[in-house]
Amino acid sequence: MTASCAATVLATGPSWALRRPEPRPAVDVVTPKAPVVPVVPVAPGAPGGSAGPAVSTLPALVAQPSHSRLQVVRLDPEAAAPDGTTTIHAFVANRGPETTASPFTVVVTLPPGVTPVGPFFPEDCEVFQGGHRVRCVFGPGLKEGRSATALVPVRLDPDLPVGTLSGGWVAVRSADDQDESSHRQPFDITVAEPADGS
Repeated sequence: MTASCAATVLATGPSWALRRPEPRPAVDVVTPKAPVVPVVPVAPGAPGGSAGPAVSTLPALVAQPSHSRLQVVRLDPEAAAPDGTTTIHAFVANRGPETTASPFTVVVTLPPGVTPVGPFFPEDCEVFQGGHRVRCVFGPGLKEGRSATALVPVRLDPDLPVGTLSGGWVAVRSADDQDESSHRQPFDITVAEPADGS
């Protein structure tokens, strides 16, 4: 399935896939209750003590993962000729039932003969492993039934043969979802004939 026809195919899928994508989810501040550590005053004149008033200790906030299921939806990029460019759409949906409370990381693994060129979305995506992978981090706040999409423009090597180029993957990782059964999907790139037929 190509990115251009994704809307047609998703129309037959579950209702969450029909929602408008949220490439960069808004951040919801999660402030769960945390125990307050009592302050024990030190008597004046005791070792380490002082005559001044005791200073209260603020409660520590502990982030609590939500119960949300993330799913990578397969989208094959548009075809491109050797030495041409196309864009990988790393599409991640939250199947719920809760809004994500933790950041999640999207990793795009590129097949041999493909190089990331940017600019990326989000802008702070990082290229690593010698240009073989691109990592994009999204903040918490992705609601149930919504989606986030990382955009990774790539260039095909000029000597790639015409045909189907396999070996690409999109994966997602999050503390909110430990069930990894839907965290990874492959994608294929169609290497097309050059426009001039050469």
